[in-house]
Formats: sequence, C-alpha cells, structure tokens
Amino acid sequence: MEREWLFSLIPLTIGVLFLGFGVYGLHRASVLRRTGVIAQGRIVRHDVSRGDEGARYQHPVAAWTTRDGRACEYASRLGRGSVRAGFGVGAMVTVKYDPEDPRRFAIQGWDATTIDLLFTVLGSLFTVGTLGVVLVRLLTL
Repeated sequence: MEREWLFSLIPLTIGVLFLGFGVYGLHRASVLRRTGVIAQGRIVRHDVSRGDEGARYQHPVAAWTTRDGRACEYASRLGRGSVRAGFGVGAMVTVKYDPEDPRRFAIQGWDATTIDLLFTVLGSLFTVGTLGVVLVRLLTL
C-alpha cells in the first residue's frame, strides 16, 4: 500500500473528534434530563465570544439559587449570533442544573441538543465512510 492511505487519517480524525464531541453533549443533556433539578433564574448579562472568522456569539449568563441555598451564576456553553426574544438581560428563565455540580446546566429554550446531534451524525458519517473506504482499499490490494 502506498502513502496515499495516510490522507484517509484526516477525515477519520475529524470524524472521531466530531463524534466524541456530539456524544459527550448528548450524554450531558441526557444526564440533565434524568437527574437535573429545575430552578427559576434570571439572565444577568451576556458574555461575548468571537469565532475564528470574527463573528460575535452571545452567551447568556444565568443566575439562580440551588436547593441548598448556593448562589450560582454561569454562562451558557452555547452562543448565538443574536439574543432571541425572552433571553435579554433581566429575563426570567428556567434552568435545569446538576445538583452535584451546578456548572453543568441548561437554560430551557436556549440550550438545545441540535448542535450535539449534528456533530454526532456528521462524525458518524465521516468515521464510517472513511473506514469503509480504507477497508475496500485493503481488500482490493
């Protein structure tokens, strides 16, 4: 076999990384769905991050109090280009958090598993497709 098969490592690596990221996000959402505690929170500000192309992403920061009285204030892991209605500063939101570690939380209506599902599907396609091509290449030598 020649060195061209090394190029198949690129989509395979991308696929495995996408798959890992997506599965992690879906698992995290599943755990929150099963064991998360609901609290009423308020959006206190928006943290802004910049993408590689210079795009700005708004991450709402929610503040709430846990059942045991701890004050929490954390930014959502998912940012969007604009703030949707109902998520401006001062808006009341429903937060579902992990009672063991409140940093793991989701703002209902903002944090969605769509991105995680997309990464899982794309990662699966890249991984299975690349492995299929490598397998066919090995069998036809």
